[in-house]
Amino acid sequence: MLKKILSVLMSVILVAGFVSMPTVSSAATPTMKVHFINVGQGDATYIKMPGGEDILIDGGSQGQGDKIIAYLKKQKVDDIEIMIATHPDADHIGALDEVLKAYKVEAVYAPKVSHTTNAYKNFLNAVKAEKLTIKTAKAGVKLPLKTGTAKFVGPVRDYGKTDLNNWSAVLHITYNKNKFLFTGDAEKMAESDMVKAKQTLQADVLKVGHHGAKTSSNANFLEVVKPKYGVISVGKNSYGHPSTEVLNRFKPYKTTIYRTDQKGNIIFTSTGTKITVATVK
Repeated sequence: MLKKILSVLMSVILVAGFVSMPTVSSAATPTMKVHFINVGQGDATYIKMPGGEDILIDGGSQGQGDKIIAYLKKQKVDDIEIMIATHPDADHIGALDEVLKAYKVEAVYAPKVSHTTNAYKNFLNAVKAEKLTIKTAKAGVKLPLKTGTAKFVGPVRDYGKTDLNNWSAVLHITYNKNKFLFTGDAEKMAESDMVKAKQTLQADVLKVGHHGAKTSSNANFLEVVKPKYGVISVGKNSYGHPSTEVLNRFKPYKTTIYRTDQKGNIIFTSTGTKITVATVK
Protein backbone atom coordinates (compact mmCIF):
# COMPACT_ATOMS: atom_id res chain seq x y z
CA MET A 1 0.00 0.00 0.00
CA LEU A 2 2.85 2.37 0.93
CA LYS A 3 4.54 1.65 -2.41
CA LYS A 4 1.35 2.54 -4.28
CA ILE A 5 0.98 5.85 -2.36
CA LEU A 6 4.61 6.82 -3.08
CA SER A 7 4.14 6.02 -6.75
CA VAL A 8 1.04 8.23 -6.96
CA LEU A 9 2.83 11.06 -5.13
CA MET A 10 5.78 10.88 -7.53
CA SER A 11 3.45 11.04 -10.51
CA VAL A 12 1.76 14.14 -9.08
CA ILE A 13 5.12 15.82 -8.42
CA LEU A 14 6.34 15.11 -11.96
CA VAL A 15 3.14 16.44 -13.53
CA ALA A 16 3.35 19.55 -11.35
CA GLY A 17 6.84 20.14 -12.72
CA PHE A 18 8.64 20.14 -9.36
CA VAL A 19 11.12 17.48 -10.51
CA SER A 20 12.87 17.62 -13.87
CA MET A 21 14.23 14.40 -15.23
CA PRO A 22 17.78 14.56 -16.63
CA THR A 23 18.03 14.69 -20.42
CA VAL A 24 20.61 12.80 -22.41
CA SER A 25 22.49 15.07 -24.83
CA SER A 26 24.29 13.66 -27.82
CA ALA A 27 27.99 14.40 -28.13
CA ALA A 28 28.87 17.38 -30.32
CA THR A 29 29.85 16.51 -33.88
CA PRO A 30 33.64 16.81 -34.27
CA THR A 31 34.58 19.53 -36.72
CA MET A 32 37.31 20.01 -39.29
CA LYS A 33 38.79 23.50 -39.38
CA VAL A 34 40.80 24.97 -42.25
CA HIS A 35 42.70 28.21 -41.58
CA PHE A 36 44.06 30.11 -44.57
CA ILE A 37 46.61 32.27 -42.78
CA ASN A 38 47.21 35.73 -44.22
CA VAL A 39 50.94 35.71 -45.01
CA GLY A 40 50.82 38.30 -47.78
CA GLN A 41 52.00 37.11 -51.19
CA GLY A 42 52.41 33.45 -50.30
CA ASP A 43 50.63 30.37 -48.94
CA ALA A 44 50.21 28.98 -45.43
CA THR A 45 47.27 26.75 -44.52
CA TYR A 46 46.65 25.14 -41.13
CA ILE A 47 44.15 22.27 -40.87
CA LYS A 48 42.76 20.73 -37.71
CA MET A 49 41.27 17.37 -38.59
CA PRO A 50 38.28 16.00 -36.64
CA GLY A 51 40.48 13.11 -35.48
CA GLY A 52 42.86 15.59 -33.84
CA GLU A 53 45.69 15.69 -36.39
CA ASP A 54 47.37 19.04 -37.09
CA ILE A 55 48.37 19.61 -40.72
CA LEU A 56 50.37 22.54 -42.07
CA ILE A 57 50.52 23.11 -45.83
CA ASP A 58 53.29 25.57 -46.77
CA GLY A 59 54.75 28.35 -44.65
CA GLY A 60 54.81 31.61 -46.58
CA SER A 61 58.00 33.58 -47.21
CA GLN A 62 61.06 34.02 -45.02
CA GLY A 63 60.24 36.43 -42.22
CA GLN A 64 56.69 35.08 -41.79
CA GLY A 65 57.75 32.44 -39.26
CA ASP A 66 56.91 34.42 -36.12
CA LYS A 67 53.46 35.23 -37.48
CA ILE A 68 52.69 31.61 -38.40
CA ILE A 69 54.01 30.23 -35.10
CA ALA A 70 52.01 32.81 -33.12
CA TYR A 71 48.89 31.85 -35.07
CA LEU A 72 49.42 28.14 -34.41
CA LYS A 73 49.97 28.80 -30.70
CA LYS A 74 46.73 30.78 -30.59
CA GLN A 75 45.00 27.67 -31.98
CA LYS A 76 46.62 25.67 -29.15
CA VAL A 77 48.72 23.56 -31.51
CA ASP A 78 51.22 21.56 -29.47
CA ASP A 79 52.75 19.52 -32.28
CA ILE A 80 52.29 19.02 -36.01
CA GLU A 81 51.48 15.56 -37.28
CA ILE A 82 51.88 16.40 -40.96
CA MET A 83 53.80 19.18 -42.71
CA ILE A 84 53.47 19.56 -46.48
CA ALA A 85 55.79 21.66 -48.64
CA THR A 86 53.87 21.88 -51.92
CA HIS A 87 56.94 22.89 -53.98
CA PRO A 88 60.29 24.68 -53.45
CA ASP A 89 59.19 28.28 -54.20
CA ALA A 90 60.30 30.67 -51.45
CA ASP A 91 56.79 32.12 -50.91
CA HIS A 92 55.60 28.62 -49.95
CA ILE A 93 58.46 27.13 -47.94
CA GLY A 94 60.27 30.26 -46.71
CA ALA A 95 59.29 29.96 -43.05
CA LEU A 96 58.92 26.19 -42.74
CA ASP A 97 62.41 25.95 -41.26
CA GLU A 98 61.31 28.24 -38.41
CA VAL A 99 58.18 26.14 -37.80
CA LEU A 100 60.31 22.97 -37.74
CA LYS A 101 62.51 24.53 -35.05
CA ALA A 102 59.51 25.67 -33.00
CA TYR A 103 57.37 22.51 -33.19
CA LYS A 104 57.78 18.77 -33.04
CA VAL A 105 56.81 17.61 -36.54
CA GLU A 106 56.07 13.93 -37.05
CA ALA A 107 56.11 13.72 -40.85
CA VAL A 108 57.13 15.97 -43.76
CA TYR A 109 55.84 15.51 -47.31
CA ALA A 110 57.15 17.20 -50.45
CA PRO A 111 57.30 16.42 -54.19
CA LYS A 112 60.51 14.90 -55.54
CA VAL A 113 61.95 18.09 -57.03
CA SER A 114 64.77 20.26 -55.69
CA HIS A 115 65.91 23.87 -55.97
CA THR A 116 69.10 25.85 -55.32
CA THR A 117 67.65 28.77 -53.35
CA ASN A 118 68.61 29.56 -49.77
CA ALA A 119 64.97 29.12 -48.73
CA TYR A 120 64.97 25.55 -50.01
CA LYS A 121 68.37 24.77 -48.47
CA ASN A 122 67.18 26.14 -45.11
CA PHE A 123 64.12 23.91 -45.33
CA LEU A 124 66.21 20.81 -46.07
CA ASN A 125 68.66 21.60 -43.26
CA ALA A 126 65.81 22.07 -40.78
CA VAL A 127 64.29 18.73 -41.78
CA LYS A 128 67.68 17.06 -41.35
CA ALA A 129 68.21 18.73 -37.96
CA GLU A 130 64.94 17.19 -36.77
CA LYS A 131 66.17 13.78 -38.00
CA LEU A 132 63.25 13.44 -40.40
CA THR A 133 63.14 11.96 -43.89
CA ILE A 134 60.95 13.69 -46.46
CA LYS A 135 58.14 11.47 -47.70
CA THR A 136 57.31 11.82 -51.40
CA ALA A 137 54.12 13.72 -52.18
CA LYS A 138 52.65 12.40 -55.43
CA ALA A 139 49.31 11.25 -56.79
CA GLY A 140 47.94 8.22 -54.92
CA VAL A 141 49.77 8.77 -51.63
CA LYS A 142 47.36 8.81 -48.66
CA LEU A 143 47.89 10.56 -45.32
CA PRO A 144 47.33 8.57 -42.10
CA LEU A 145 44.22 10.07 -40.49
CA LYS A 146 41.83 8.81 -37.81
CA THR A 147 38.80 10.55 -39.32
CA GLY A 148 38.30 11.65 -42.92
CA THR A 149 40.54 10.84 -45.87
CA ALA A 150 43.38 12.84 -47.41
CA LYS A 151 45.09 11.85 -50.62
CA PHE A 152 47.53 13.54 -52.96
CA VAL A 153 46.05 13.87 -56.45
CA GLY A 154 49.11 15.59 -57.90
CA PRO A 155 51.72 15.65 -59.20
CA VAL A 156 50.77 12.78 -61.48
CA ARG A 157 54.11 12.73 -63.36
CA ASP A 158 57.60 14.19 -63.70
CA TYR A 159 57.73 17.85 -64.81
CA GLY A 160 61.47 18.22 -65.22
CA LYS A 161 63.89 20.29 -63.17
CA THR A 162 62.65 23.81 -63.92
CA ASP A 163 58.84 23.61 -63.98
CA LEU A 164 58.43 23.96 -60.20
CA ASN A 165 54.79 25.13 -60.16
CA ASN A 166 53.44 22.06 -61.94
CA TRP A 167 55.33 19.88 -59.46
CA SER A 168 53.03 21.21 -56.73
CA ALA A 169 51.70 18.65 -54.27
CA VAL A 170 47.91 18.82 -54.64
CA LEU A 171 45.94 17.45 -51.70
CA HIS A 172 42.27 16.40 -51.65
CA ILE A 173 40.58 15.98 -48.26
CA THR A 174 37.16 14.45 -47.66
CA TYR A 175 35.31 14.71 -44.36
CA ASN A 176 32.00 12.91 -44.71
CA LYS A 177 30.19 14.89 -47.45
CA ASN A 178 32.49 17.92 -47.43
CA LYS A 179 35.52 18.11 -49.72
CA PHE A 180 38.54 20.41 -49.87
CA LEU A 181 41.24 20.79 -52.56
CA PHE A 182 44.62 22.44 -51.94
CA THR A 183 46.54 23.11 -55.15
CA GLY A 184 49.76 24.94 -54.32
CA ASP A 185 50.86 26.70 -57.54
CA ALA A 186 49.72 23.97 -59.95
CA GLU A 187 49.24 25.41 -63.44
CA LYS A 188 47.45 24.43 -66.66
CA MET A 189 49.62 21.42 -67.50
CA ALA A 190 49.31 19.84 -64.04
CA GLU A 191 45.60 20.65 -63.89
CA SER A 192 44.99 18.98 -67.27
CA ASP A 193 47.05 15.95 -66.26
CA MET A 194 45.01 15.50 -63.07
CA VAL A 195 41.77 15.75 -65.04
CA LYS A 196 43.01 13.22 -67.65
CA ALA A 197 44.15 10.87 -64.89
CA LYS A 198 40.62 11.06 -63.42
CA GLN A 199 41.90 12.10 -60.02
CA THR A 200 39.33 13.00 -57.34
CA LEU A 201 39.04 16.76 -57.78
CA GLN A 202 35.47 17.83 -56.95
CA ALA A 203 35.53 20.11 -53.92
CA ASP A 204 33.33 22.44 -51.91
CA VAL A 205 36.38 24.56 -51.07
CA LEU A 206 39.24 25.20 -53.51
CA LYS A 207 42.53 26.82 -52.56
CA VAL A 208 42.88 28.69 -55.85
CA GLY A 209 46.12 27.80 -57.64
CA HIS A 210 49.10 30.17 -57.87
CA HIS A 211 47.51 33.12 -56.03
CA GLY A 212 44.93 33.62 -58.79
CA ALA A 213 47.39 33.75 -61.69
CA LYS A 214 45.83 33.31 -65.15
CA THR A 215 48.06 30.29 -65.78
CA SER A 216 46.04 28.33 -63.19
CA SER A 217 42.33 27.64 -62.52
CA ASN A 218 41.68 26.75 -66.15
CA ALA A 219 38.18 26.09 -67.46
CA ASN A 220 38.48 22.31 -67.89
CA PHE A 221 39.83 22.01 -64.35
CA LEU A 222 37.11 24.16 -62.77
CA GLU A 223 34.47 22.19 -64.68
CA VAL A 224 35.52 19.12 -62.67
CA VAL A 225 36.11 20.84 -59.32
CA LYS A 226 32.94 22.99 -59.35
CA PRO A 227 33.85 24.80 -56.11
CA LYS A 228 31.28 26.53 -53.92
CA TYR A 229 34.07 28.55 -52.30
CA GLY A 230 37.44 29.67 -53.63
CA VAL A 231 40.26 31.04 -51.48
CA ILE A 232 43.01 33.18 -52.97
CA SER A 233 46.06 33.55 -50.73
CA VAL A 234 47.61 36.76 -52.02
CA GLY A 235 49.27 40.01 -50.96
CA LYS A 236 50.60 43.13 -52.59
CA ASN A 237 52.41 42.01 -55.75
CA SER A 238 53.66 43.13 -59.15
CA TYR A 239 52.34 40.05 -60.99
CA GLY A 240 48.72 41.16 -61.27
CA HIS A 241 47.48 38.41 -58.94
CA PRO A 242 44.65 37.64 -58.87
CA SER A 243 43.86 38.25 -62.54
CA THR A 244 40.42 39.49 -63.60
CA GLU A 245 40.40 36.70 -66.18
CA VAL A 246 40.64 34.06 -63.47
CA LEU A 247 38.01 35.70 -61.28
CA ASN A 248 35.64 35.64 -64.27
CA ARG A 249 36.26 31.90 -64.80
CA PHE A 250 34.56 31.19 -61.46
CA LYS A 251 31.34 33.04 -62.34
CA PRO A 252 29.60 30.11 -64.13
CA TYR A 253 29.89 28.09 -60.90
CA LYS A 254 28.67 30.95 -58.67
CA THR A 255 31.78 30.40 -56.55
CA THR A 256 32.12 32.69 -53.55
CA ILE A 257 35.68 34.05 -53.59
CA TYR A 258 37.60 34.98 -50.44
CA ARG A 259 40.96 36.78 -50.61
CA THR A 260 43.46 37.02 -47.76
CA ASP A 261 44.54 40.51 -48.88
CA GLN A 262 40.95 41.68 -48.39
CA LYS A 263 39.65 39.51 -45.54
CA GLY A 264 42.78 38.57 -43.57
CA ASN A 265 42.73 35.06 -42.09
CA ILE A 266 39.95 32.93 -43.57
CA ILE A 267 38.60 30.03 -41.49
CA PHE A 268 36.31 27.28 -42.75
CA THR A 269 34.54 24.99 -40.28
CA SER A 270 33.05 21.71 -41.49
CA THR A 271 30.75 19.37 -39.56
CA GLY A 272 31.08 16.91 -42.43
CA THR A 273 27.73 18.01 -43.85
CA LYS A 274 27.77 21.77 -43.39
CA ILE A 275 30.46 24.41 -44.02
CA THR A 276 30.62 27.84 -42.38
CA VAL A 277 33.13 30.64 -43.03
CA ALA A 278 34.64 33.28 -40.76
CA THR A 279 37.22 35.96 -41.50
CA VAL A 280 39.56 37.71 -39.05
CA LYS A 281 41.74 40.71 -39.90
